[in-house]
Amino acid sequence: MSGTRPAAEGAPGADAKIADAPESWPVERSEERYSSAKVGVGMRTDWVETDGDGTVAARDYMVHPGAAAVLALDDRGRVLLQRQYRHAVRHALWELPAGILDVEGEGPLATARRELVEEAGMRAEVWHELADFFPSPGFSDERIHVFLARELSYVPAEEIDFVREHEEAHLIAEWVPLEEAVRLVGAGRLHNGATVIGVLAAHALSRNGFAGLREPGGG
Repeated sequence: MSGTRPAAEGAPGADAKIADAPESWPVERSEERYSSAKVGVGMRTDWVETDGDGTVAARDYMVHPGAAAVLALDDRGRVLLQRQYRHAVRHALWELPAGILDVEGEGPLATARRELVEEAGMRAEVWHELADFFPSPGFSDERIHVFLARELSYVPAEEIDFVREHEEAHLIAEWVPLEEAVRLVGAGRLHNGATVIGVLAAHALSRNGFAGLREPGGG
């Protein structure tokens, strides 16, 4: 049989082609449907050329500024999880400290630093990026950056000028050993996407002492 055969699984260079890449198909027109401070611009419909022959299909999606989450890991190998009510799914979820990139000019890392102070009252000296992902690429352009924060310290109360309100006023925090957090994911007891991805990524990378971690980008 002639032709090029796909690289065998595990063969040298077999994963070289496997990497997500930016791409944009032509948009004939676009229309904003709904706008809200919570979701940035809001809902939009794009009429996209899908087949290169003039065929156009409508694609509805939520325009979102993105978010940052923090896997805070203390010197005992424990992860900070916080319990917060999420009305859309009618659940109280155990999550990593996180927040929307809703401050003008503030990148993902700066948002992560701010959220760690506001939600946990902590700072970290060492930061790396664990993962970044699109939680629902068929519905939204939201991108979430998950950072690993280490060498933690508490911020004196008088230095915190943020007042928690609404759901954040009822946060409950627990320090959970990383191995136990992995078990909770496997048992179906954790459901927040950034939390699941952050915990599993941290556990996988911890096996080689966190060698090769990505430097944090995004300000």
